Amino acid sequence: MSRYLIILNPIAGKGKALRSLTHIKESLAQYNLEFDIKVTEYPGHGTEIARKAAEEKWDYVIAAGGDGTANEVLNGLMQNRAAGGFLPVMGILPVGRGNDFAFGANIPTELDEACTLLASLPRKWIDIGHVSGGDDPGGMYFGNGIGVGFDAVVGFIAAKMKLTGMLSYLVAAIKTIFIYFKPPTVEVKFADKTLTLPALMVSIMNGRRMGGGFMMAPSSSITDGQLNICMVREVPQFSMFGLMAKFIKGTHEADPAVSVAKADRITLIAKNGVLPVHADGNTVGEACHEITVELLPHSLEIITRLEN
Repeated sequence: MSRYLIILNPIAGKGKALRSLTHIKESLAQYNLEFDIKVTEYPGHGTEIARKAAEEKWDYVIAAGGDGTANEVLNGLMQNRAAGGFLPVMGILPVGRGNDFAFGANIPTELDEACTLLASLPRKWIDIGHVSGGDDPGGMYFGNGIGVGFDAVVGFIAAKMKLTGMLSYLVAAIKTIFIYFKPPTVEVKFADKTLTLPALMVSIMNGRRMGGGFMMAPSSSITDGQLNICMVREVPQFSMFGLMAKFIKGTHEADPAVSVAKADRITLIAKNGVLPVHADGNTVGEACHEITVELLPHSLEIITRLEN
């Protein structure tokens, strides 16, 4: 019988994940699945547990939490793969705050449906990104996206708030408008092109959404072998509220302050200032000077109802 290891972050979703623990056990037990649950105890613990699970050749390793938890689990699995080791299939029980990776992977947010999906085991190989140049010398893998500048600062502030879901990001965004008002000048290199701009933010997306509801890349796919780049030039503060509304609707690409492109490798260099950077909501670095992001096509198999 296949073995499932559930890695649960008890503080994900401001405690929602821990409150879901009994529900998860009961839902999985009804399918007669052989599973164990490990609860994380500190930041980065999910990566350690996932890598050990890969070394022990668990068949399925499931992240129970939000985007940060999924990112830690993903990194543990991908690290073992990079070392030439076994790569389990990954699953997600989205009981966190934003659940944007799950959204892009077409994983249901309703817990019973997500548990049913684990039992039925539809699987697909997806693209995974990797970013280097941050605090970790080995870099960081990501499933959903990289946020640089305004978006990263919003995420840092939202993580410290008591609010959950998209509301926490909206309130954090409003606060950030009056804190992060001087964007750095950024050199963006991709596909033999170089652009230099005062960048309010740069989002490099494998998935479609960030912040629980901001459609950074509405047409993106985690299986198309490309990263979607969304670059936003500096705009007056009063214009940012309208721009935020466009991102929620996914209509921002028509705005003159926004430029979009696709590539499988991107380098960002701060010509002045620094680059605050997150990957799937986890901090890459609060003051990076240069980062390189690349895509690893079809490098992780996940449990998903994704069809295209």
